[in-house]
Amino acid sequence: MNWLLVAMGGAIGASLRYAASLYLFKSAQHFPWATWSVNLFGCFLAGVFFALSQKYPVLQQEARLLLMVGILGGFTTFSSFSLETWQLLRHGQQGMAFSYALSSVVLGVMLLGLGFYVIQQFLKH
Repeated sequence: MNWLLVAMGGAIGASLRYAASLYLFKSAQHFPWATWSVNLFGCFLAGVFFALSQKYPVLQQEARLLLMVGILGGFTTFSSFSLETWQLLRHGQQGMAFSYALSSVVLGVMLLGLGFYVIQQFLKH
């Protein structure tokens, strides 16, 4: 059953990521806005879910597999992030590659913390 939850969630998340890539900024050799936006939004959602799972332990089992491992795992993408960073480097855009990598990691951690903090404060009331 656990494999099925992860697989279903992964299919949902990957489909949502694909849809986002169709509707968000497009660029060939410019900043990869679509992946950047999806990954940062996914980090925020991970913080939200983590805060909820701390308050409601039922979210630490099957729901975690479906939502965190499956949906958010399929929605966010480290491999696309890495490939796009590599392509920027290959095309001589070191500054953009560095900005992309640094902002993805730093803002990702900050947004995860923000999502966690916002929900944690909301649940206190």
